Amino acid sequence: MSSGRSFLIFLFMMVFILAFPGTVIAGGNGGLIVAEFDSGKIEKGAPSGWELIKRDGTANLDLERKGNRYVLHMKSNSESSFGIKKEMDVKTGEYPFLNWEWKVTRLPAGADVREADTDDQAIQIYVAFKPTGWPAELNTPTIGYIWGVECPKDTAVTSRQPLAGKVRYIVLRNKSDNLDKWYYEKRNLEKDYERLFPDINNGKPRNIGGISFYINSQHTKSESESYIYNVRFSRN
Repeated sequence: MSSGRSFLIFLFMMVFILAFPGTVIAGGNGGLIVAEFDSGKIEKGAPSGWELIKRDGTANLDLERKGNRYVLHMKSNSESSFGIKKEMDVKTGEYPFLNWEWKVTRLPAGADVREADTDDQAIQIYVAFKPTGWPAELNTPTIGYIWGVECPKDTAVTSRQPLAGKVRYIVLRNKSDNLDKWYYEKRNLEKDYERLFPDINNGKPRNIGGISFYINSQHTKSESESYIYNVRFSRN
């Protein structure tokens, strides 16, 4: 399958979850839990309550215990691109912050989000907002927080994949960061949306319709490996 066609399928699946909004769990202290993975159960290839999406190759993921919780562990090879998604309905104005912990143990060789043919990452977090028009698959503003390789940190990039102009990234970490080390992240979604989408309603964010975690290394024909857990929206 071509990378362009597989990316269009990905966009369609992201829009599909917006049509069937679900819920997130209150986590105390003004937060909403997205992914704590309290259960180590895998159902239909994904953690309980999540759905597997395969773009290319074979998905390789599991849950590993960390204290009294579990972390998502994903590995990709030279042919694979996959992730998991969860539908939800979150008011950005009430929960403007996204928090999570992640680590990478292997980076895709020479990957660079600025070029379509090297657009691989050990881990990507996508926040999909409500569509702004029709067709929805081409009009869904989506923020991607990524752990890059060659691209400098804090770079803002519009996806180089075909028909993906509404998918825009911020590079949070890259090859300069330590491997096999947990990092805690906190992002202000309202500020990031304003930065990435000044052309849509003057950068005022829409409500959130879904979230997903991805890994891929099929473009660079290499391998990557990552972990993520403790993902939540918060008021502050």
